[in-house]
Amino acid sequence: MDIKSQLIETGKYLKNNKLAWGTSGNLSARLDEGYMQITASGTIMEDLTEHDFVEINVESGKVIGTKRASKETPFHLGIYQNRPDINVVLHSSPLYTTLFSCSEERIPSNLFIETMYYLERIAYVDYHHPGTQQLADAITEKSKEANIIVMKNHGVVVFDTSFAEAKMRLETLELACEMLIKAKSAGIELNGLPQKVVMEFLEESKYKPRQRIEHVNK
Repeated sequence: MDIKSQLIETGKYLKNNKLAWGTSGNLSARLDEGYMQITASGTIMEDLTEHDFVEINVESGKVIGTKRASKETPFHLGIYQNRPDINVVLHSSPLYTTLFSCSEERIPSNLFIETMYYLERIAYVDYHHPGTQQLADAITEKSKEANIIVMKNHGVVVFDTSFAEAKMRLETLELACEMLIKAKSAGIELNGLPQKVVMEFLEESKYKPRQRIEHVNK
């Protein structure tokens, strides 16, 4: 399946799994030879077609064609420039994750198997208006140390090596946030695993090799 088809399928997947809604959010994927495809401005996740994407040079930011790209293009470019290991960037505002973004609460990773693996590195940035250089600069800087960045009073951006891993990371995050909120509402106290156990899992378990950030452009 080509990149556009995978982006279209991902848009439908996010909408059908309540990980995106309306025109909020945008998607991109790295192409060979230094380019990326990103959703055009004003597109709706579940209605994406092959005509709803813009090709952009990752290093120069030069746009191919005349279609207007998502206003969040600058932070997609910053992530790809900083992280040569990253091939997919998903930005959305799912309900429970966005609820956390509107609070001072932090999202723990020591709850269950998938959270230990996929939520190991979460960073947080302050509120900046969408599409601004301030927001792009904040996310670009944090992308050197995380694979998930919660944007205060806005949503989240998740990035990974493949479509499958990026979707799994976002879905795990939203599930964890939902579980935390519902547990709090029900008066259930959750017991996270000790840090020693989390580290043993990351380094020694047979789940998946621990993801490391080893190819950051300074």
